[in-house]
Amino acid sequence: MPLRARRTLVLTASGRKFKMKRSWSNLILFACLVGVLVMIGGLQYRWLSRISDSDGEKAKKRLNEQAERFAADFNRELQNAYFNFQTEASTWKTSDWTQFNERYDLWRERAAYPELIRDFFFFPSDPMAGPIKYDRESRSFQPAEFTDELRNLRSEFNDDAKFKPVLSDVFSLVLPIHEVSQTSGKILIRTTQPSVAPGIKVPPKFGFLLIRLDPAIVKDKLLPDLVAKYFGDGEFNAAVVDSSGNSVFQQIKGDSIDTEMPLIDLSPGNFLVFADRDLVRSIEGEKRPGLVVSSRIETHSMTKMPESGGDDRSLKIEVNRDSGRRTAVFTATAPAQGTTAGAWKLIVQHSSGSLATYLNSTFRRNMAIGFGLLFLLAAAAAAIIVSARRAKLLAQRQVEFVSSVSHEFRTPLAVISSAGENLADGVTNDTEQVLRYGDLIKRESQKLSAMVEQILEFAGANSGRQRYNFVDISVPNVIDQALNECRPMLDEKGITVRVDVGDALPSVKGDPNSLSGAIQNLIVNAVKYSNGERWIGISAETDGQIVRISVEDKGLGMSKGDLRQAFEPFFRSKQVVDAQIHGNGLGLSLVRKITDSHGGRVSATSELGKGSRFTIELPIG
Repeated sequence: MPLRARRTLVLTASGRKFKMKRSWSNLILFACLVGVLVMIGGLQYRWLSRISDSDGEKAKKRLNEQAERFAADFNRELQNAYFNFQTEASTWKTSDWTQFNERYDLWRERAAYPELIRDFFFFPSDPMAGPIKYDRESRSFQPAEFTDELRNLRSEFNDDAKFKPVLSDVFSLVLPIHEVSQTSGKILIRTTQPSVAPGIKVPPKFGFLLIRLDPAIVKDKLLPDLVAKYFGDGEFNAAVVDSSGNSVFQQIKGDSIDTEMPLIDLSPGNFLVFADRDLVRSIEGEKRPGLVVSSRIETHSMTKMPESGGDDRSLKIEVNRDSGRRTAVFTATAPAQGTTAGAWKLIVQHSSGSLATYLNSTFRRNMAIGFGLLFLLAAAAAAIIVSARRAKLLAQRQVEFVSSVSHEFRTPLAVISSAGENLADGVTNDTEQVLRYGDLIKRESQKLSAMVEQILEFAGANSGRQRYNFVDISVPNVIDQALNECRPMLDEKGITVRVDVGDALPSVKGDPNSLSGAIQNLIVNAVKYSNGERWIGISAETDGQIVRISVEDKGLGMSKGDLRQAFEPFFRSKQVVDAQIHGNGLGLSLVRKITDSHGGRVSATSELGKGSRFTIELPIG
């Protein structure tokens, strides 16, 4: 027996040594994995930051382009309504409205919003002269009442030095009508750019054409259509405000603005020049014999050329001809006029509050997803390592279980075999001795049967095939049944049992044999690990909802680390193994399985060297 014990200790010690090496290898592997994941996380943060910055630049560029196209389309509608009605002074002198009507019909035919212009008023250059108004029915201009509103508007464009084509109410545009002769002031045609551009003197004004726009068309049709065209996907909110910041069309929440673009720009560098020769001839060719239209003109371009003093009042017009690629340069200098750009302003805001907020939230979401995946990967790897470690530990415990069960079986089998051989060989014929052999064989057989039953019960509980017969049972009766089953062992060991069970305990639903077996396991463990103390206590109490059955001893006790694993299958503490206390590590695991199947729970408190207390809690009813 001592030799067998030494071999067991050597195996156990070597197993712990192997376990320690494996634990260090697992820790090193896990540390390397964490390092790799941290590196990947850093790279991921860097990549996502670059992607977010790139997406932000693209989004800002796209937004600015959309806002510019919005402004260009809006301005083009106003420019077409403005420059289309540039007529000669002779039209107003002779009251021949044919040219104006042709321009009006052409504009209505080509305009996307034919109802954009509400009224036309013509004011002679004389400030005291009354206006005339265009009558659509008679297709002519008729005298109009000089109202206070018209007087106020007239006063705004009366001063040439402060002239602005867009008046304060924005929905009124003023087009000056000039006296134009049949000859040009200066025409210079060169193949090279001149060092000093000649100027064209602006003719005197004959009057002013006031173009009144319809606010309803602008606010209810033009602006909504442009918003739907460029911001219809709902990603951005667009609004239009005036120069004072008052809302003209829609509103946005907060002060964050992702981009803004000035509207209502009637500067000459922005209006469109048509190169449709047939169209020009149909309008002007027969009315003006001096008009020359060249079929060889390929492109027209207009560029504002600021003079050396910084006064932006010059306009360069280049006409490229296909014959020799000659260039005609016309430079006209006009008196300074007030700016027209920016009477209104388009402001755009992202639907989330701002583009920066959206990009930050997207970046954080992507980071959360990325790091979430990394966390899941790390958790999965950790779970695999822990699972592998637990599987190895379970396999090790199973090997120890097989070894201990084999040893437990060997002792009673050896006793039974020896006693049987002695009886068979007729070593003794004494009746009393034969009875002792028979009693010995009986006791060892019962031990074998108990171990086999415990193993079979454990296998059935883990396979889910264990069936319980639930009935109303009396807790004192179950405790008495368990004590009676353990009485021979208690008497043999000389154990004193203190029983503290109340008579008024309520009944519980359960399987009597299973609960009795669970209490027996606790009693057997209390005796097995008594460490020479010949006392155990059994008590039962209730708090009105549950019944508590406790078994305590004053034996070896357990450390906190062992106590956490006490109910795991095949677990036996190092202290128990070193003390060479026989067992297979299934008793407490079976107690937990039985208790769980009855809807209860089992718990334990213990102190190393002072004993343990195990408590089974069962619901009442």
